[in-house]
Amino acid sequence: MSFFFEVLIGGLLSGVLYALVALGFVLIYKASGVFNFAQGAMVFFAALTFVGFQQVLPGWTGLEAGGRAVFWLAFVLALASMVVLGILTEKVVLRPLVNQPHITLFMATIGLTFLVEGIAQAIWGANVHGLDLGIADEPIEWVMDSADIIVSKFDVFAATLAGVLVASLALFFQYTKVGRALRAVADDHQAALSIGIPLQHIWAIVWAVAGFVALVAGLIWGARSGVQFALTFTALKALPVLILGGFTSVPGAIVGGLIIGASEKLAEVYVGPMVGGGIEGWFPYVLALGFLLVRPEGLFGERHIDRV
Repeated sequence: MSFFFEVLIGGLLSGVLYALVALGFVLIYKASGVFNFAQGAMVFFAALTFVGFQQVLPGWTGLEAGGRAVFWLAFVLALASMVVLGILTEKVVLRPLVNQPHITLFMATIGLTFLVEGIAQAIWGANVHGLDLGIADEPIEWVMDSADIIVSKFDVFAATLAGVLVASLALFFQYTKVGRALRAVADDHQAALSIGIPLQHIWAIVWAVAGFVALVAGLIWGARSGVQFALTFTALKALPVLILGGFTSVPGAIVGGLIIGASEKLAEVYVGPMVGGGIEGWFPYVLALGFLLVRPEGLFGERHIDRV
């Protein structure tokens, strides 16, 4: 039984990280109604920019390499870079396409993906980098001694950080004036403009917040698997989460992430041996496909009824 809970807890902790990646998609979708295919590229750009600043700042400032001052200065500069990237994306890519079909916006984000990836590697190079957040990836001793369950310190730290961020943004968009304006913009661009909601300002805020989320996700995933081009594929991990939770729901991203994280780990351990293993990579998509047949709008998505 202890092994079952160990697998389940590990899956839930991974699920929170999936929810963090999915959150970036939810924010953009709520504001513009389009799936931002470039979110994975933004995660890669953020992590590579942070590592790049960590490497060059000691030479620029004379600070000790690997010290806390360099870490936080690199974080601030990377965050500023992501905010600028988000605002430029809104002005250059999204604003000229207001009221265009959603497929047009989606295709624009595909082009943006390759542009962001190219810019990141042109500035910082394409080499794989390690990333140390100062949290050891080792078991928590008191949990292992008392419950005979191995739980990683890094997984708990990452899941706690991601959970706090997701919960904070959920409250922000649910109870603040900006959050209400965002929901109005998502429902109808023209109606929002007609009642005085500054569409461009709302989009700029959302893209800037999505950049911040991409930075946090990039740091966590980069510390776990290295800062490399493969980080762009974290976007694919978020797809089943979005399908289960709903493309417009921040709480749905949390619930969907937990379901996907737990189910893929349990399936790999208990079902994998029966089919030869290796099902962790594709089981979430099978689960999402089955869920689409029952509730296509997701657990927390808005149900749309078209009257003819």
